[in-house]
Amino acid sequence: MTYEEFGRAVQLSIEDICRGICRGKRDSIKIKNEDVAVRNLTVIFNATLELGNRKGFQAMSLRDLSESTGLSLGALYAYFSGKEELLDLILTQGWLITNRILTEQIPSDGEPLERLRTGIRTHLYLSEMLHPWFFFSYMEAKNLPREEIRKIIKAELFTEKIFSDILEEGTKLNMFRLGKSNIQMTASMIKALLQDWYLKRWKYTQRGVSIDDYALFVTRAIEVIVMPVEPSLSE
Repeated sequence: MTYEEFGRAVQLSIEDICRGICRGKRDSIKIKNEDVAVRNLTVIFNATLELGNRKGFQAMSLRDLSESTGLSLGALYAYFSGKEELLDLILTQGWLITNRILTEQIPSDGEPLERLRTGIRTHLYLSEMLHPWFFFSYMEAKNLPREEIRKIIKAELFTEKIFSDILEEGTKLNMFRLGKSNIQMTASMIKALLQDWYLKRWKYTQRGVSIDDYALFVTRAIEVIVMPVEPSLSE
């Protein structure tokens, strides 16, 4: 599966995230026309991601957001009560969609190695498709209140657990050569490699490394770690 093929199969955008929010918060969002609400919320989210990634969410004021979106302060308050709720909306909905697509794309009845490859590629391709959101979410999660940080940590661990469960299954079936104590560390390492793409994509772009190049490298590197060593002819 290439990134282009993934994009055709999983058509996802910030607009889709906003539509999910509008449908889940019909009682609190004051704009009742869904198309108008989705369109404006998409403009708000895109402007928030651009301003946040450029100057930092904490430094961004709602007046900055109003000027960037062309919406009045009153129009902004039709969607959220303040910056804290806006930040929570962006982070929470994004994580929910990411975890849902990971769960949908990884076949529950497939071979562990194929499931591992699919999981790595799905996460990488999602982070490329929604790069501004992934980068923003990582950088701004630390600014949430403590209770909200716990929610983000839970979502992060859910993603990591997807990989640790695959690794554990493959180990039990003797398809992988990981010891029990190394399963969690390997899952954590996979997560770190996935994050490196969307946090430092500029570095790979400068080196001419595409998302497909990086996905292939990560899957091969992890396979070297987890797959049994083939005996050499001299043994």
